[in-house]
Amino acid sequence: MAKDLHELLRTLRVWDPEVTELPPFDASSAPDDPLSLFTQWFARAVAAGEREPHTMTLSTSDEEGRPDARIVMLHGADAAGWSFATHATSSKGRQLAARPYAALTFYWPVLGRQVRVRGPVTSAPSEEAQADLHARSTGALAAALTGRQSDVLASAEELSAASEAAWEHARDHPTAKSPTWTLYRLRPDEAEFFQGDAARRHTRLRYRRTGDAWTRDRLWP
Repeated sequence: MAKDLHELLRTLRVWDPEVTELPPFDASSAPDDPLSLFTQWFARAVAAGEREPHTMTLSTSDEEGRPDARIVMLHGADAAGWSFATHATSSKGRQLAARPYAALTFYWPVLGRQVRVRGPVTSAPSEEAQADLHARSTGALAAALTGRQSDVLASAEELSAASEAAWEHARDHPTAKSPTWTLYRLRPDEAEFFQGDAARRHTRLRYRRTGDAWTRDRLWP
C-alpha cells in the first residue's frame, strides 16, 4: 500500500502549464499594506477560474500548544481583519478562547500563489455575527442551527433528524438566531505573499506590522 502511494505521488506534477499560469510578481512595486495586495491577488484568482478561492486553512493551537488546522471560508477582509465564523463551542472556538492567536493560509494553484497571514483573533459583537449568518444561504443557517459542532455523534440517524428539523426552522424563520455562532476577526501582524516560479526562483514578500505602518522584506525561497 505504501509503495502504491509513493508510485502515485511520482506521477503527479506541480503547476502543470496546461492548467497553471505563473504570472510575474514585482515585489518592489507592491502596495504598502497587505490588504491591498490581498484584494488584488484574490480578484486575480477569481478571474483565473480558481475554484473556491475563498477557502483557507485556519491554524490554531490548543491549551497545551498542540497545533490544529482545518479548511474554513473567508467571510471578509478589511481594516479590522480577515473574518471567518464558527460556533464558539466547537473545537476551534474553544482553542481560540484558550489561545486567541491564529494563522490563515490561502493556496491558489492556478496561479502558483499562496498567502499566509497570522495574528491575534477577536470576536465580533453578537449582532454582527448573526447579521453575517443571515446574509448567507438557508443551508448555512440550517447548519448553524443544527449546532453541536465537534461533539461526538451517536448515529447518522440522530444527525439526520436534527438537520431536518434545523432546515425546517431555517426556512420558516430566516432570521433565527444561533446563540453560539461567532464571527472572528484575525488582525494580522504578519503577512506573506508567495509567487511560484518555473525556475524555482520563487518570490516571497513579507509584511510585518510596526505600529500603524508596515515594513516589507523579500525572503529567500
